[in-house]
Amino acid sequence: MIAKRVHHVSFAVADLERSRHFYQNILGLQSIPRPDLGLAGIWYRAGEAEIHLIATPEGADVGGHPTAISPLANHSAFAIDDYAKVLEHLKSSGLEVMETSAARGQMWVQDPDGNVIELIAPRV
Repeated sequence: MIAKRVHHVSFAVADLERSRHFYQNILGLQSIPRPDLGLAGIWYRAGEAEIHLIATPEGADVGGHPTAISPLANHSAFAIDDYAKVLEHLKSSGLEVMETSAARGQMWVQDPDGNVIELIAPRV
């Protein structure tokens, strides 16, 4: 096997501060040092993987995002421990959540730029 594990996932973001709020305050990720790459951005640690937010330069085409939450859209999934607690946190943060059930353990949200994020708990 060539690919050993996920190293990082990158998201192009229009407003770095708005995205910082989502990834730090809502998802609870901790920022990690990031080298100067000539573009503004923030890096986070999520378990063994990293999440890289990259500020989209004006005029850059980074493709489109789904207009609504869809589990069929390209997305990244984060493991969670407590389905009910995370669901309540996301809803109280004002996010639209596509939910299944604690037994199934899956829910989806969109970040401020429309990237679909799945949150998945162990099945009950």
